[in-house]
Formats: sequence, structure tokens, C-alpha cells
Amino acid sequence: MRAVVSRVATAAVTVDDAVVGEIGRGLLALVGVGRTDAGPAARALARKLHELRIFPTDDGASSAADLGLPVLVVSQFTLYGDTRKGRRPSWTEAAPGEVAEPLVEEVVAELRRRGATVATGVFGARMAVSSVNDGPMTLLLEV
Repeated sequence: MRAVVSRVATAAVTVDDAVVGEIGRGLLALVGVGRTDAGPAARALARKLHELRIFPTDDGASSAADLGLPVLVVSQFTLYGDTRKGRRPSWTEAAPGEVAEPLVEEVVAELRRRGATVATGVFGARMAVSSVNDGPMTLLLEV
């Protein structure tokens, strides 16, 4: 599994002109599922997201878990696009929707089990994602 995670001042996702998920200060996680991923990867990704120490504090850096900050999770199969050959991305490494959707839901469920407030997009929908990056701080996580 992969995630592009940004420390944000605000973030929101809109579907059909309606805001379906929105957070203030916290993390925006664009989550992609590979065709060989399974439940343990989803739980590991959630843990890594929640405990990632990228929020500056007086004593160093803290995580969303430490500070009680929310996470906006948006499914993003294009993170598995392969552009090494030619000009058209290949999606062969991305999991099909019926495999990916429950794993993205497992990331969300694990974050909630850990006590996080989680907002989400809508799996498979055409979404407009907006964010104000804080820092900027954006990382690629892989588990």
C-alpha cells in the first residue's frame, strides 16, 4: 500500500458539488492499494499515518495521534500508475476496486480504532480534493 500524506492547515473532498469530507489542521492521506496488498498492510499503513511525527512542537515533533488531530483519507488508485515506459500510465499494479475498497475501509477503521477522527472521500467517485499544505510537508509512505 502507498499513501501520499500531507500535513495540512485544512483539507476537503467534494463529490457532485457537495462536501463529503473535511478537516482542519491534520493529515490528508491519498491512499493507493496494490494488487498484492492485504489486511496487514492496511493496518500497518494506518499505524504509520497516525504515528508519523511531522507536526512541530516545542519538544521536537509530534504525531496526529499525540496531538489528537484528524485525518482525511481519500482513495487514489493512480498512486500505482506506472509511467516508466511510454506516455500512457499502466495500471496493472493497482488493485481492482473490489479488492481496493475494503482495504481503504480497513485503513479508515484502524485509524478510528486508534482514536483518530477520520473524514473520507467516496470510493470510486470523481472527487475534487482541496488542501492548504502546512509547511509544505508531503511524504510518500509505503508498507
